Parts: sequence; C-alpha cells; structure tokens
Amino acid sequence: MSRIGKKPIPVPAGVEVSIETGRVAVRGPKGSLELATPPAITIEREGEVLVVRRPDDSRTHRALHGLTRSLVANMVTGVSEGFSRELEIVGVGYRAVAQGPEAIELQVGFSHPVKVAAPEGITFEVPAPNRVVVRGIDKQLVGQVAADIRKIRKPEPYKGKGIRYSDERVLRKAGKSAK
Repeated sequence: MSRIGKKPIPVPAGVEVSIETGRVAVRGPKGSLELATPPAITIEREGEVLVVRRPDDSRTHRALHGLTRSLVANMVTGVSEGFSRELEIVGVGYRAVAQGPEAIELQVGFSHPVKVAAPEGITFEVPAPNRVVVRGIDKQLVGQVAADIRKIRKPEPYKGKGIRYSDERVLRKAGKSAK
C-alpha cells in the first residue's frame, strides 16, 4: 500500500468538496479548483476526511494512487491557505518594480526592462526591490510561474548574480587565478 496514498486528507472548516466520477471540485475561502481524476481511482468522503482508494496493486494503479492523493491534498490546502514562492534578486542594479498585483518589471542586466504578467489566479508582491513573492491557490501554477521568472536570469556561479529562490544555495566557482 502506498504510504502517501493511504493517508487520509483532512478537510478544514469552510472547504466544500464535491466528488463525481472522474472529477473532484474543491471550493474554499480563497477560490475553487477542479481536477479530472483517473477512472480507476476512487475518492470518498468519510466524515471530515477524504480517502483515496485503488482497485488493485497493479503498477499503474499504485502510481496513480499516490499522485491523486497528493493532487487532491494540494487542492484542499490551496483553497484554504494558498501557496507562495519567494524569489531573491542578486546583483548590482538588479531590481523588481511592482506594476500592480498582476505584473512586475525586472531590471536584471539587460538593455531593457523585462515585464512579467501574472496568469489568472497568480498575484505578485514586491516587499523589497530585491524580493518577489508569487502567490496563488494552485501549487503547480505558483511553482511554474516562479520557475519562469527565475529562468529570465538564472544565478551564475562566479559572482552569484541573477534570480534565485529564497531557499536556494548557489555553489560558487573560483574565478581565474593569476600566475
């Protein structure tokens, strides 16, 4: 039995879950999310928890069991608490400027500023010129938008300049050595 798949998913107060064959919809104070589930995996509500079950121990069903449980748990957490990812901008003259909650403008060493528009369901915060916080209810979308922003100017290993996650460590290389 999958260790992740067999764990029940607690449903906090204020979160509504509607389960139909092949579809799960979760609605909470921060918004609503929907997921198409594999036909073999069943999701049932037992009191204040959701339980994900599989029909047998075939390799495919074992893989889908843990995946479906994780996706539904992330949906429940997203609509109740939300997700955020923090990015740091390192470099002389590198900075971010908020253009409202839906867009930011980055100065990261190019001859022009780079504008980044937030997709639907994502908001940006710029608490300091060298910090950007990506917030949303969909964990996958928050991570993808943060990765796309990081991709604009990845941290380089010699001076450490670029955009990095706040918990990321950049391994530094030694530069040229004089003879």
